Amino acid sequence: MATETGAERTWGGTTLSDRRAARREKLMTAGLDLLGSERPSAVAVRAVCRHAHLTERYFYESFADRDALVVAVFERVAAEAKERLQEATRAFEPGEPQARAAVESTVGLMLDDPRKGRVLLLAPLTERVLASRGLELARMLALMIREQLSDEVSDQDRELIAVGLLGALTSLFSAYLQGALTAGREEFVAHCVRLLLTVDRLHE
Repeated sequence: MATETGAERTWGGTTLSDRRAARREKLMTAGLDLLGSERPSAVAVRAVCRHAHLTERYFYESFADRDALVVAVFERVAAEAKERLQEATRAFEPGEPQARAAVESTVGLMLDDPRKGRVLLLAPLTERVLASRGLELARMLALMIREQLSDEVSDQDRELIAVGLLGALTSLFSAYLQGALTAGREEFVAHCVRLLLTVDRLHE
């Protein structure tokens, strides 16, 4: 039954804005499922709508095209990764507790929900529209790593170490997500922590 609530019409107790937001969320979930699947399906408008059980009319209510959805999914996961990493490490000074907090936060995001890991690490390699955003995320993460390194070395050394360390961690996480590593979760975490803690030796 339709009623009027202020300036916005309601139907069945929900407003038009609420229903649009709910439909958009279904499309975002469908996009994450498809883009982050173990065997990625084509993230086409029809496939997304079929997965979300919505018509194309509702897709274009929220997104201009499939690329807009792909970007929105990636940016949401990237923002979550950044927020979780900052929150996990905020209370610690550089050292073992901070390194473990950073690794466990990233593992929690990428491995507990492998869809998100694949969106962050693998989708930028296959989705042209994400190429530049993948590079932006990498630069941001490298900067976060660089800020935790000793300031007793030159800025150039810190930059080189941060970029190299990020490359190593990215390769490790990508291989783990694809099942190419046999290490258990705790062994994987411990290895990444050791990598973070031994990085300062690179400039001795």
